[in-house]
Amino acid sequence: MGQDERTPNFAAQERDRIEEELAELRSRRDQMRAELQGDADTVGDRGDAADALQRSEDLAGIDEQINRLTWLLAGGNADAPGQLPNGTEVTVRFPGDEPVRMRIIHFLEETPAGEEDTTLTSDSPLGLALFGRRAGETVTYSTPRGELQVELLAIDIPNER
Repeated sequence: MGQDERTPNFAAQERDRIEEELAELRSRRDQMRAELQGDADTVGDRGDAADALQRSEDLAGIDEQINRLTWLLAGGNADAPGQLPNGTEVTVRFPGDEPVRMRIIHFLEETPAGEEDTTLTSDSPLGLALFGRRAGETVTYSTPRGELQVELLAIDIPNER
Protein backbone atom coordinates (compact mmCIF):
# COMPACT_ATOMS: atom_id res chain seq x y z
CA MET A 1 0.00 0.00 0.00
CA GLY A 2 1.17 3.54 -0.75
CA GLN A 3 1.53 6.19 1.89
CA ASP A 4 0.50 9.82 1.87
CA GLU A 5 3.44 12.28 1.83
CA ARG A 6 1.92 14.51 4.53
CA THR A 7 1.52 11.67 7.02
CA PRO A 8 4.07 8.96 6.30
CA ASN A 9 2.84 6.86 9.24
CA PHE A 10 -0.48 6.13 7.53
CA ALA A 11 -1.34 3.75 4.78
CA ALA A 12 -3.71 5.25 2.21
CA GLN A 13 -6.49 2.91 3.39
CA GLU A 14 -6.14 4.13 7.00
CA ARG A 15 -6.11 7.76 5.85
CA ASP A 16 -9.32 7.17 3.90
CA ARG A 17 -10.96 5.58 6.95
CA ILE A 18 -10.00 8.53 9.15
CA GLU A 19 -11.22 11.06 6.58
CA GLU A 20 -14.53 9.19 6.32
CA GLU A 21 -14.88 9.21 10.10
CA LEU A 22 -14.12 12.95 10.13
CA ALA A 23 -16.85 13.61 7.57
CA GLU A 24 -19.37 11.63 9.64
CA LEU A 25 -18.36 13.42 12.84
CA ARG A 26 -18.66 16.84 11.21
CA SER A 27 -22.11 15.96 9.91
CA ARG A 28 -23.21 14.76 13.36
CA ARG A 29 -21.74 17.89 14.95
CA ASP A 30 -23.65 20.18 12.59
CA GLN A 31 -26.89 18.31 13.25
CA MET A 32 -26.38 18.45 17.03
CA ARG A 33 -25.58 22.17 16.91
CA ALA A 34 -28.82 22.81 15.02
CA GLU A 35 -30.79 20.76 17.56
CA LEU A 36 -29.20 22.57 20.50
CA GLN A 37 -29.95 25.94 18.91
CA GLY A 38 -33.59 24.87 18.52
CA ASP A 39 -33.68 23.79 22.18
CA ALA A 40 -32.38 27.18 23.29
CA ASP A 41 -35.42 28.82 21.70
CA THR A 42 -37.93 26.74 23.71
CA VAL A 43 -38.80 26.63 27.38
CA GLY A 44 -38.85 23.23 29.07
CA ASP A 45 -38.67 21.44 32.39
CA ARG A 46 -35.62 20.15 34.27
CA GLY A 47 -35.63 16.97 32.21
CA ASP A 48 -35.31 19.03 29.05
CA ALA A 49 -32.48 21.03 30.60
CA ALA A 50 -30.66 17.84 31.62
CA ASP A 51 -31.10 16.44 28.11
CA ALA A 52 -29.74 19.65 26.58
CA LEU A 53 -26.76 19.54 28.96
CA GLN A 54 -26.01 15.94 27.99
CA ARG A 55 -26.22 16.79 24.30
CA SER A 56 -23.88 19.76 24.75
CA GLU A 57 -21.37 17.44 26.49
CA ASP A 58 -21.75 14.96 23.61
CA LEU A 59 -21.12 17.83 21.18
CA ALA A 60 -17.94 18.78 23.04
CA GLY A 61 -16.78 15.17 22.77
CA ILE A 62 -17.42 15.17 19.03
CA ASP A 63 -15.48 18.42 18.64
CA GLU A 64 -12.60 16.92 20.61
CA GLN A 65 -12.55 13.82 18.38
CA ILE A 66 -12.63 15.98 15.25
CA ASN A 67 -9.64 17.93 16.57
CA ARG A 68 -7.73 14.73 17.35
CA LEU A 69 -8.32 13.21 13.94
CA THR A 70 -7.49 16.46 12.16
CA TRP A 71 -4.28 16.73 14.19
CA LEU A 72 -3.39 13.14 13.40
CA LEU A 73 -3.97 13.58 9.66
CA ALA A 74 -1.77 16.69 9.76
CA GLY A 75 1.11 14.55 11.00
CA GLY A 76 0.50 14.37 14.74
CA ASN A 77 1.78 11.41 16.71
CA ALA A 78 -0.61 9.21 18.69
CA ASP A 79 2.06 8.62 21.37
CA ALA A 80 2.24 12.28 22.38
CA PRO A 81 4.43 13.53 25.21
CA GLY A 82 2.51 13.65 28.48
CA GLN A 83 0.47 10.54 27.68
CA LEU A 84 1.01 6.98 28.84
CA PRO A 85 1.96 4.56 26.06
CA ASN A 86 -0.69 2.52 24.31
CA GLY A 87 -1.32 -0.76 26.13
CA THR A 88 -0.25 0.47 29.56
CA GLU A 89 -2.21 -1.31 32.28
CA VAL A 90 -3.10 0.42 35.53
CA THR A 91 -4.84 -0.81 38.64
CA VAL A 92 -6.83 1.92 40.36
CA ARG A 93 -9.32 2.16 43.17
CA PHE A 94 -12.05 4.77 43.13
CA PRO A 95 -13.27 5.83 46.60
CA GLY A 96 -15.51 3.15 48.08
CA ASP A 97 -14.97 0.67 45.23
CA GLU A 98 -12.94 -2.44 44.60
CA PRO A 99 -9.68 -2.15 42.59
CA VAL A 100 -10.13 -2.07 38.82
CA ARG A 101 -7.49 -3.01 36.22
CA MET A 102 -7.70 -0.76 33.17
CA ARG A 103 -5.88 -0.79 29.83
CA ILE A 104 -4.90 2.51 28.25
CA ILE A 105 -5.58 2.93 24.55
CA HIS A 106 -5.18 5.72 22.05
CA PHE A 107 -8.21 7.24 20.39
CA LEU A 108 -8.01 5.40 17.06
CA GLU A 109 -8.52 1.96 18.53
CA GLU A 110 -11.88 0.36 18.99
CA THR A 111 -12.80 -0.50 22.55
CA PRO A 112 -13.51 -4.25 22.64
CA ALA A 113 -17.14 -5.07 23.39
CA GLY A 114 -17.68 -5.64 27.09
CA GLU A 115 -14.45 -3.85 28.04
CA GLU A 116 -15.78 -0.28 28.10
CA ASP A 117 -15.48 -0.09 31.91
CA THR A 118 -11.86 -1.30 31.89
CA THR A 119 -10.57 0.78 28.97
CA LEU A 120 -9.15 4.25 29.42
CA THR A 121 -7.98 6.62 26.69
CA SER A 122 -4.52 8.09 27.15
CA ASP A 123 -5.76 11.66 26.63
CA SER A 124 -8.79 11.45 28.94
CA PRO A 125 -8.65 13.50 32.14
CA LEU A 126 -7.73 10.39 34.16
CA GLY A 127 -5.32 9.08 31.52
CA LEU A 128 -3.45 12.40 31.48
CA ALA A 129 -3.48 12.68 35.29
CA LEU A 130 -1.82 9.26 35.62
CA PHE A 131 1.17 10.25 33.48
CA GLY A 132 4.34 10.46 35.58
CA ARG A 133 2.65 9.03 38.68
CA ARG A 134 3.73 6.05 40.78
CA ALA A 135 1.87 3.23 42.46
CA GLY A 136 0.64 4.24 45.89
CA GLU A 137 -0.20 7.83 44.94
CA THR A 138 -3.66 9.37 45.20
CA VAL A 139 -4.36 11.19 41.95
CA THR A 140 -6.79 14.10 41.69
CA TYR A 141 -8.10 14.97 38.24
CA SER A 142 -10.64 17.36 36.77
CA THR A 143 -13.69 16.27 34.80
CA PRO A 144 -16.56 18.29 33.32
CA ARG A 145 -18.52 17.38 36.46
CA GLY A 146 -15.84 18.39 38.98
CA GLU A 147 -12.70 17.01 40.58
CA LEU A 148 -12.37 13.29 41.30
CA GLN A 149 -9.75 11.19 43.05
CA VAL A 150 -8.40 7.72 42.43
CA GLU A 151 -5.74 5.68 44.19
CA LEU A 152 -3.12 4.35 41.78
CA LEU A 153 -2.31 0.84 42.98
CA ALA A 154 -0.15 -0.43 40.10
CA ILE A 155 1.12 0.69 36.72
CA ASP A 156 2.50 -1.65 34.06
CA ILE A 157 4.02 0.10 31.02
CA PRO A 158 4.39 -2.22 27.97
CA ASN A 159 8.03 -1.39 27.20
CA GLU A 160 8.99 -2.09 30.79
CA ARG A 161 7.39 -5.55 31.06
